[in-house]
Amino acid sequence: MRLEKAKLVFRKDWMEIKRNWQVILPITILPLVISVVLPVVLTLIPSLVPASQTQVNGFDTLIQNLPSNVQEQLAGMTDVQSMVYVMALYFLAPFFLIIPLMASSVIASDSFAGEKERKTIEGLLATPISDSELFFGKMLVSFVPSMLVTILSFAVYTILFDVLSFSIFNGMLLLPNLDWILMIFGLAPTVALASIGLTVIISSKVKGFREAQQISVILLLPILALVFGQAAGAVIFGATMIAVLTAVFAVIDFAVFRIGVTTFKREEILAQLA
Repeated sequence: MRLEKAKLVFRKDWMEIKRNWQVILPITILPLVISVVLPVVLTLIPSLVPASQTQVNGFDTLIQNLPSNVQEQLAGMTDVQSMVYVMALYFLAPFFLIIPLMASSVIASDSFAGEKERKTIEGLLATPISDSELFFGKMLVSFVPSMLVTILSFAVYTILFDVLSFSIFNGMLLLPNLDWILMIFGLAPTVALASIGLTVIISSKVKGFREAQQISVILLLPILALVFGQAAGAVIFGATMIAVLTAVFAVIDFAVFRIGVTTFKREEILAQLA
């Protein structure tokens, strides 16, 4: 596989994506809500609601499953500090896996399905590059923007939360920490690649962008399960868990790419258009 050929597909698609509001709007709104609105609301809670023990009772299960060193740190915190700490560093963490998943699925849904709607698919399939180069180029154009959005959202969330919580934690900066760095730069890319590969496969089989996007939403279910699992205290995004999930998704990524290249047939796509 020649990377330069895949980059040509990336450049062509990137020019089209920048002009498509159906793609740009969804990958902009969600990151803004998660990285800006949520930390603002979270850090405003102490000033809006009187501190009481009942505020943190709902987090008992989650707190009990946290690593022992974190529990020791929480033991020296007030109820308000414990609530904000658990919410910001653990409860909201899985939401940052939704950002690359959502962004990449929106872009990947447009990969082949969008080409069909714009009547440009014939020219693309006639390009003198291999199936693996074409498939990888389509994955690349979804992966790069989704990870840029994810990293930017993480940076905004970190800065905003540290500034807004500065007085709550008496000047202690909580982010970034090791768990979040592993999640953003390790787990998030592997999750995004798995989603992209599956969505590109779906996009090559269906007729239009909306159909591909609707089907790809199903891929959110495993990540939503992690979100609710973390909220219930059943799954804790510590360094070990993140490393294990990253390894699992790396294997899935390899399998999805192999399956995608194997099942991608230009003749079948052209037959659908006939």
